[in-house]
Amino acid sequence: MFISCGILFNHESPRRGMGFVTQKVTYAAACAKLDVKTSEFLNEEGEPIYKNGKVALGNLEAKRDWGYSGDFVEAMWLMLQQKTPDDFVVATGETHTIKELCETAFKYVGLNWQDHVIVDDRFVRPTETGPLVGDAGKAKKVLGWQPKVNFKELVAMLVDAHISRLK
Repeated sequence: MFISCGILFNHESPRRGMGFVTQKVTYAAACAKLDVKTSEFLNEEGEPIYKNGKVALGNLEAKRDWGYSGDFVEAMWLMLQQKTPDDFVVATGETHTIKELCETAFKYVGLNWQDHVIVDDRFVRPTETGPLVGDAGKAKKVLGWQPKVNFKELVAMLVDAHISRLK
């Protein structure tokens, strides 16, 4: 039986659910751009994700390795094209803080993130895992894979998708 395993770090797309911080931030940026006052989507506390021009987040210094799902699917396909099965890490190898995510999303729509983001202790995780970053060196070497969509492009893609849905 041919079995390859992939350890996939955070992979994002416009189809991802609103429970993820990338979606909350990019949705809030879209709402701010379109002057939506209160969102239809709710956070973990049952409140609108974007309310009165603000999105409530937890630890803005948390670091993650975010990549584009389409790139990760390509890596999975390449894994299955090999003559022998193997295990691979699929990641960008870059970390970005939630603060950087906010800065990038709101800057993309021409706004200052600090006017729209508040830190709410209810959303701070009791135990932070530290920076989550993957080393996809083996995937690059063996599969010839590397991500094509960079962080700024990914954030723009997510914001644009929310803007399209909100119009």
